[in-house]
Amino acid sequence: MTVYVLRRLAQTLLVLFVTSALVFGGLFLVGDPVEILVNPNADQAEKLRAAAALGLDRSVLEQYWIFLRGAFTGDLGRSFVFGRPALDVILERMPATLEIAFLAMLISVCLGIPLGLYAGLRPADPLSKTIMAGSILGFSLPTFWVGLLLIILFAVELGWLPSTGRGPTVEFLGLQLSILHWEGLRYALLPATNLALFKLSLIVRLTRAQVREQSLLDYIKFARAKGLPRSRVIGVHLMKNIMIPLVTVIGLELGSVIAFAIVTETIFAWPGMGKLVIDSIFQLDRPVVVTYLLVTVFMFIFINLVVDILYSVLDPRVRLSEAKG
Repeated sequence: MTVYVLRRLAQTLLVLFVTSALVFGGLFLVGDPVEILVNPNADQAEKLRAAAALGLDRSVLEQYWIFLRGAFTGDLGRSFVFGRPALDVILERMPATLEIAFLAMLISVCLGIPLGLYAGLRPADPLSKTIMAGSILGFSLPTFWVGLLLIILFAVELGWLPSTGRGPTVEFLGLQLSILHWEGLRYALLPATNLALFKLSLIVRLTRAQVREQSLLDYIKFARAKGLPRSRVIGVHLMKNIMIPLVTVIGLELGSVIAFAIVTETIFAWPGMGKLVIDSIFQLDRPVVVTYLLVTVFMFIFINLVVDILYSVLDPRVRLSEAKG
């Protein structure tokens, strides 16, 4: 396992290097941040001084080399807009993104597995057909459109939940989290629900497919033939085997929820990393955009590594030392 983890870490460094090069080069071609950050009425001399102060008077290769040297020491540059280390700006917004991502996955798992289990065990039941029809809608409806509907229904018409911003926070392990405060949880419910819809549909369909497939295998038939209670057949034998692919998918989807929370955060004005990077793209704040993507890629790779290890725990037949990177 140690060799496997070391190999994955080496691959992580390579992926981060390639990502940084592509993003850095792409942002260099988009435009000149000085034109946005400096007063439009400023003369050419003031613009040149601003470019020199931001390090933009050098070639793209020089700027990238300076970035790489700083990255090895944990310095990913200073934000053009905030005037602070870009990594600090990202880490400051990270708890807001993580809490709605985890809350969304919690909603998806807690609802998706029971609904998929029911639909798989009773495929001909009208409720099962309704569940599957709802999962198709979850796949089909655009996230931004669903978000607007949730705001209109629960915030405007019913007035049950706030539609924008982040509520009061509570400090936990050095992080400011709103979901640990009742009022803060009310603020997080709408964006988390919007973010959870697609993943909920995915888990429902995957769980149902696994239940239908496993129910036809010999070990389930043998357990029933032995006269074991239905609850034991489902809760022990069936659930143990369907959880192996479910854990893999849930782990991968957690990474994608974190990475693609941008739309939801923009709709609900949620002050997380996604909204920050959208604002930074419009302001051509290169250090923040590059740092966000590097942090997101690293989190995605780390989650995949944890999922692979959990997979080996659930299924002893898996040998991490023999797994291909």
